[in-house]
Amino acid sequence: PCTECSCSSGKQADKDPSHIKKKEKEDQSCVPKIFFGTRTHKQITQISRELKRTAYSCVPMSILSSRDYTCIHPVVSNSNNRNEMCVELLEGKHGRSCSYYHGVHKLTEHHALQPVPQAWDIEDLVGLGRKLRACPYFAARELMVGADIVFCPYNYLLDPQIRDSMDINLKGQVVILDEAHNIEDCARESVSFGVTESQLRAAREELDVMVNNSIRQEHHGPLRAVCCSLI
Repeated sequence: PCTECSCSSGKQADKDPSHIKKKEKEDQSCVPKIFFGTRTHKQITQISRELKRTAYSCVPMSILSSRDYTCIHPVVSNSNNRNEMCVELLEGKHGRSCSYYHGVHKLTEHHALQPVPQAWDIEDLVGLGRKLRACPYFAARELMVGADIVFCPYNYLLDPQIRDSMDINLKGQVVILDEAHNIEDCARESVSFGVTESQLRAAREELDVMVNNSIRQEHHGPLRAVCCSLI
């Protein structure tokens, strides 16, 4: 038996309480979230319905969705540019603001969204948001912080810009992709965009002005050439 350790006396070494608490905190902080990506919003509803039937229906969860599905502002929700109008209201432009955004806490703290014997879906969140006059879009983002499982469309996980805007950090997390054979198409869409011929012609005209006036020709010249080749 060693004489320098606790085994020689049959006693356990004294444990530092602060060390135990630190260890517990580290163990707790490294528990990963599960990000469950699907192809469509409709599939999220189906999966949340299946979650209700399992023993894990009471785990903290959230569903990330676009403003098209979650905005309840009477003006913004009926607009074709919901994102832009929402940002303008949040920035207080034209002296207006969004009262629904300021009521987010009423939704995130509501007992119906706390760990209960039943999972919820987007319709449940939107319905409760209308009742409490609180924004479901930002409430879902708040709920993501304490959630164990987060449901969202593919592009929320694959598109870097969307990940940044939604404050999604996938490092050390668990990612599940439903019907992953669709990932290639989604990845292509994330780094692609569409333009019309009239937009290309308008861009070329603006670039002509830049080049003809010797404004950063080394940058605008190649861009003009791209527009011309596409046209």
